[in-house]
Amino acid sequence: MIDPNDHDRFVLRQRFRRVINQYEFSLPDGDGDGGPFCFVEQARFKFKEDIRFFADDRKEQEVLRILARQRFDPRARYDVTAPGGEKVGEIQKVFGASLLRSTFTLHGPDGAEVARARERNLPIALFRRLIGFVPYVGNYADWLPIAYDFEFLHDGRVLGTHRRRRFKWRDVYDIDLTPDPERHLDRRLVLAVAVGMDALQAR
Repeated sequence: MIDPNDHDRFVLRQRFRRVINQYEFSLPDGDGDGGPFCFVEQARFKFKEDIRFFADDRKEQEVLRILARQRFDPRARYDVTAPGGEKVGEIQKVFGASLLRSTFTLHGPDGAEVARARERNLPIALFRRLIGFVPYVGNYADWLPIAYDFEFLHDGRVLGTHRRRRFKWRDVYDIDLTPDPERHLDRRLVLAVAVGMDALQAR
């Protein structure tokens, strides 16, 4: 078992699947991305979003879960819990702000906001939305090398970044929390919202 709170850098990689979202996390090292330490799968046929994190793809040991409080609600808040049911925190999409650039709030176990994850570049965010409305091209917008990068903010301070790698057939994201040596952000909550920013937007 790897404790995410012992690390600052992660790689999130989406697996190719037709009808279900699957992901894996790894720890980058000097030789590349390193081996996976966490497997993630979005539950099928659920009225409320249910995303589960496991120690590996055998799915024998659950390590984290994201569960929506409401059904089919763009403003829904999602609870992030550990295997024993203890609350890690909450994540929520900020619907109004996300019309211009995708924005999520991260909340601690007590419900207080601890950070925001926001698309880094407003012009690129607007351009990406515009491309989505172009006939034919819009169907392939997610395959284009358009930045889908976020920064984690608290009181105007950048605590970390989340960057999509360019020119990849599947989504691969580099997460860097080295600007947060004080561990203001629970790394488990960051991993949860990293998956949410992809899976909950049907990317």
